[in-house]
Amino acid sequence: MKTFNLPDLGEGLQEAEIVAWHVGEGDEIRTDQPMLSVETAKAVVEVPSPYTGRVARLHAGEGDLVEVGRPLIDIDTGSGAEAPAAASSGADSGTVVGSMPVSDEELVETAVAGSRKRRATGKVKAAPAVRALAKKTGVDLARIEGSGKGGRVTAEDVRQAGQSAPSAAPASAVHLSPGVAERLRGPRRAMAQSMTLSRNEVCPCTIFDDADIHAWAPGQDITVRLLRAIVAGCRSEPALNGFYDGAAASRKLESRVDIAIAVDTPDGLIVPVVRGVEQKSAEALRADLNALKERTRNRTVAPDEMKDFTFTLSNFGMMAGRYATPVVVPPTIAILGAGGLRHDVVPVMGDIETHPRIPLSLTFDHRCATGGEACRFLAAVIQDLRSPG
Repeated sequence: MKTFNLPDLGEGLQEAEIVAWHVGEGDEIRTDQPMLSVETAKAVVEVPSPYTGRVARLHAGEGDLVEVGRPLIDIDTGSGAEAPAAASSGADSGTVVGSMPVSDEELVETAVAGSRKRRATGKVKAAPAVRALAKKTGVDLARIEGSGKGGRVTAEDVRQAGQSAPSAAPASAVHLSPGVAERLRGPRRAMAQSMTLSRNEVCPCTIFDDADIHAWAPGQDITVRLLRAIVAGCRSEPALNGFYDGAAASRKLESRVDIAIAVDTPDGLIVPVVRGVEQKSAEALRADLNALKERTRNRTVAPDEMKDFTFTLSNFGMMAGRYATPVVVPPTIAILGAGGLRHDVVPVMGDIETHPRIPLSLTFDHRCATGGEACRFLAAVIQDLRSPG
């Protein structure tokens, strides 16, 4: 008998939520076969089986939070069963044999509500992240006709089904139970940890200004222009693009510009990264943004796509707000917040005009960056945004 424990999923978290089991007690299972899908702070991932044998016991159910290192499943490997060479004791050490991708594969579940068993007919095809979305929005996958390849149910199918249901609650309200204390999960838990770390380690300072975009040519993409302007700021003043190690009192400045973009979702804040911004055209940046946005909404964005960024952009003005005090997440040094575009009255050659302007809020870690460096950075950002195109 082998007991497999929840492995370290590589995000620095101590627990994960079980989205779905793909096997049941009594089922036969083979090495590297997907056993279950779990939701971490950032993504839905599949955990493969480290053994071949028969499932003897599931230690937790769907929706349960399991701590890293706690038992997940008992597998009766039998006398001739296949097992990892490193696992010589009855309990697995918590490492994963085989791959553990952020899954975008089809998972097949029965169309009978409440049943976990697979069957040959009446199948519903959906990725783990889509199943998680359906669960959170209260949508029955069995009632949806998938629009994806081969009848696969997509995240958009789930969202449309939730909107069309007469009693469906908005996704943002799913977890809200007035008067009941609920434990933070997934992205909200990760956000709480990041904000606590920032509060404990960063010495923040924020400066504010506005970028006049009256000269813009028609059809400008605001987010892409903001990304390009950040690159201009990094080139003019590199001190804000990189990492600071407070314990060692050392900083590492980067020539690459990998920008994390804070995305608000019903589950909390998710921060995917646009890589190599300094090397990409406006068209390539827009394609990257569209792809990241879709994967973020579907919760299929990979953990590797949300780490090792050198700078952060919070484009909160797309919803509301003019200025803010964005929070720097260590070990990065700075974050730029962009507020809602406004038409302001400005003096021009002894007269007055109304010009569109973007409010900007730059927060930097004053432990390793000076006010002068921050001002030079912001001035370069504004100068780039003022150009016609």
